[in-house]
Amino acid sequence: MTFSSDELNFLVYRYLQESGFQHSAYTFGLESHISESNINGALVPPAALISLIQKGLYYTEAEICVGEDGSELRLLESLSLIDAVMPEIVASRQSQNQQKQNVAKNESQETSGEEDTAIVTPAVTSTETMEPCRNCIETQSDTLTILKGHESEVFICAWNPTTDLLASGSGDSTARIWDMADSSGSPSQLILRHCIKKGGTEVPSNKDVTSLDWNRDGTLLATGSYDGYARIWMLNGRVSSTLGHHKGPIFAVKWNKRGNYILTAGVDKTTIIWDAASGQYKQQFAFHTAPALDVDWQTNNSFASCGTDQCIHVCRLGLDRPVKSFYGHTNEVNAIKWDPQGNLLASCSDDMTLKIWSMKQDTCVHNLQAHTKEIYTIKWSPTGPGTANPNMNLILASASFDSTVLLWDVERGACIHALTKHTEPVFSVAFSPDGKYMASGSFDKFVHLWSTQSGQLVHSYKGTGGIFEVCWNSRGDKIGASASDGSVFVLDLREL
Repeated sequence: MTFSSDELNFLVYRYLQESGFQHSAYTFGLESHISESNINGALVPPAALISLIQKGLYYTEAEICVGEDGSELRLLESLSLIDAVMPEIVASRQSQNQQKQNVAKNESQETSGEEDTAIVTPAVTSTETMEPCRNCIETQSDTLTILKGHESEVFICAWNPTTDLLASGSGDSTARIWDMADSSGSPSQLILRHCIKKGGTEVPSNKDVTSLDWNRDGTLLATGSYDGYARIWMLNGRVSSTLGHHKGPIFAVKWNKRGNYILTAGVDKTTIIWDAASGQYKQQFAFHTAPALDVDWQTNNSFASCGTDQCIHVCRLGLDRPVKSFYGHTNEVNAIKWDPQGNLLASCSDDMTLKIWSMKQDTCVHNLQAHTKEIYTIKWSPTGPGTANPNMNLILASASFDSTVLLWDVERGACIHALTKHTEPVFSVAFSPDGKYMASGSFDKFVHLWSTQSGQLVHSYKGTGGIFEVCWNSRGDKIGASASDGSVFVLDLREL
């Protein structure tokens, strides 16, 4: 078997993406010139590198299990991955295996006079089905709908704010809109293929769809892609506008509340405000010194941005410099979110801290330190003053690679609940519209449903791949989730 360095680099790049190391994947992709290869990523199945390594491990174990006379021996102890790449250990294990089998064979002949040859059978990998957690409340299978169609990992999903349309974005260079309104039959899907022009014709971009966001009335969907373009899609699947001014992958795309502007963040260190009606850019903000990772609107014409340069900038349309800049993080700032009233800004970072900022001061209001690994994302609850649930306290949730989700009382700067049932990094959290529940999704393949008041686990569901995103529909009776194995699934909470 032969392979090129481009092929190996692509598999390593895809492994980094699937494992959640998005920034490392980007850097590796740049240095190895992944974009210049002609590999169609949509045809490469999830976990391809792990599958190849596992097969190689099986092959090495099989070699150990061949006796000197060609007979098959039983593998007495599994190899670790590191042991398997060390010839001295493999040879030693093969010799030990042969000696132990000879002793066992002689003892068997002495007791029964018959020769008993052990046959080594390869391990069988079974595909897990969607199932409720055995330690949680049992649920019926009709609560789950598995949506199949994507050909690669699905990084993002988001419900239409007015209807039961679920959008998803994948590494197969497509976004899809799933119609979940009719529960009696199979949900229909609308495939939004992200194409670029080559030689006068449109061809698939073969780049990941990294972000998506619905406008407020649910009539348009914006997507951002690794191909450097943002796109506005109509509900019939047609492209309304292609937004091309970034010089590299787009990491975030957000509509403002009014629906007249779209905001994007890119690896080219810039953020851009676009006019949604014309598809033209209104202003490009080049204040970051490294890739911009996330953006969030404060008002209809002002926003905050963060990046790998450890900085946060608050900018306003029409101004040529930031309104305010916040410094204090000591590593990449992964996500930022304004509270429902736009007064406080929360940020989370690879420095393992969660910080709360106010436009009234230069230093952070709270520096919250409780996580033991990188914090990947944060979400405010839809509660407190200025929300549909004004009589409930405002809560901030933080999700980390330490496998925990923490719920915070921001006014006191105190952690009120530590949610510790996940066993792998947590990539996504989402509050129900009434703020009473929160869903979390982890690479342990579980979606957990929690009570925000008590911090207790209410329900739990296991998928078939690591969970990248969870989201609630506007009525609060369905949860959508997207996974690393290309699956999207919907939990119907009305059936519980």
